Amino acid sequence: MLYSAYEMQRVWLGTASHWASVGAQLLDNPALPLGYMGMGPATASALKVFAHLYEERGKPEFDIQPVEIDGKAHAVSESVVLDKPFGSLRRFVREGLPDNAPKLLIVAPMSGHFATLLRGTVQRMVENQQVWITDWADARNVPLEDGHFDLDDYIDYLIEFLQFIGPDTHVLAVCQPSVPAFAATAVMGAAKDPCRPATLTMMGGPIDTRASPTSVNDLAMEKPLSWFKNNVIATVPLTYAGAGRKVYPGFLQLAGFISMNLADHMMSHYEMFKHMTVGDHDSAARTKQFYDEYLSVCDMTAEFYLQTIEHVFQEHSLPRGEFVHRGTPIDPDAIRDTALLAIEGEHDDISGIGQTRAALDLAEHLPLSKKKYHLARDVGHYGIFNGSKWRGRIAPVVEEWMRAHPSPTSK
Repeated sequence: MLYSAYEMQRVWLGTASHWASVGAQLLDNPALPLGYMGMGPATASALKVFAHLYEERGKPEFDIQPVEIDGKAHAVSESVVLDKPFGSLRRFVREGLPDNAPKLLIVAPMSGHFATLLRGTVQRMVENQQVWITDWADARNVPLEDGHFDLDDYIDYLIEFLQFIGPDTHVLAVCQPSVPAFAATAVMGAAKDPCRPATLTMMGGPIDTRASPTSVNDLAMEKPLSWFKNNVIATVPLTYAGAGRKVYPGFLQLAGFISMNLADHMMSHYEMFKHMTVGDHDSAARTKQFYDEYLSVCDMTAEFYLQTIEHVFQEHSLPRGEFVHRGTPIDPDAIRDTALLAIEGEHDDISGIGQTRAALDLAEHLPLSKKKYHLARDVGHYGIFNGSKWRGRIAPVVEEWMRAHPSPTSK
C-alpha cells in the first residue's frame, strides 16, 4: 500500500507539475504582456519552482565535461565495461592520459541516490587517473528472477570489479560503502588476492558509528530492526520490472534527508524563486542543477537495507569483530599492505568525526606509514566529495596518497 499510495501521489503531482510548466511558459511568452505586469513575473517564477520540484525524474546522466590540462581541453570517454543485474562497472578515461596513470575504482553509495551524485568526484579524479565507478541499479527495475542482493553480494561485487580491473588498483569509497569496501579489502588480503587494493580511501564512512553519533545514527538505534521491516519496507508495484520485490524506497530515504535540513531546503527554493523573479537565471540554474540530482532517487533491496541497519548502525559488527562474509568472520588484521586513508568532514552531520578514522585502528598490524587521517576543515558531508573544497583541498590529498603507495604486490 505504501508504494501504491506514493505512485498515486507522484502521478497527481507530475500532472500538476506539467500544467505549472505550461502556465509559466505562457506568462513568459513575449506575445502576452501579462507576464511583465503586476504579479506576472512572480507568478511565473513560482510556477517554475513548483514545476521543477515535482517533475518526473529518472536516472541522470554522468555527462562528464572535457578536462582542461595545460590550457587544452581533453574529451572524456565513458563506457560500461561490466554489466551485472544489480550494478554495472562504468569506466571514464580522459583523452591524452598517460598509459601508466593510476587506476582508481570509486565505490558509490547504495543509499537512495544514483552514482551520478558523485559526478563531481569523477570529474576531478579523471584529470589524472583512469577511473571506474560502481553504477548501482535501481532495485525496482531488477526482475525477481535475478535473485536478491545483500551485504554479502555487495562485497562480492566489489571483489569481482577489482579482479576485472586488475592489480595495482586504488579504491575510493564514499560514505556508506566504506564498510563493505573495508570488508572486501580484508577478504582479499586474507586470500592474498593479487588484485587487492593498493590503497583504500574512506570518506565520511560509518565504520564505527559509536564515535560521535549523529541524528542518522540515533534514528537507526532508537528503533528495533522489526520496526524498520514493518514500517519502511515496501513492495514494488506492477508498473516496474521488479514488481513484487521488497525494497526500501528511495523516496523514503529522500524524505529523511530533507527532513534533517528542511529549513535549508525551503530557503534554497525561496532563493531560486527570487533569482528567477529578478532575472538572475545563472544563480537559479545552479540551484536547479543541484536539486535535479538530489531529488533523483532509487530503491535499494530490503535485505541490503535491513542488514546495513543491523550490522553497521545497531550491532557495530565490523568494529566489534563480528562481521561475517559468506559464513566466514572478516579479519581486519588481514589488511597488511593496502594503505588506508580516512577522510572526515569537520561539519559532517551524517558520519560524525571519528567514525571513519576508526578503520585505521582496526588494521592493527598495518604499518603506521600506510595509515593516514585527514580532517577536512569547514566541510560538511556533501563537501567531502563535491565542490570547490573537494577539488582544491581534498582530492590532492587522495592523489598524493595513491602515488606514495602504488602497489601492495610489487614487492
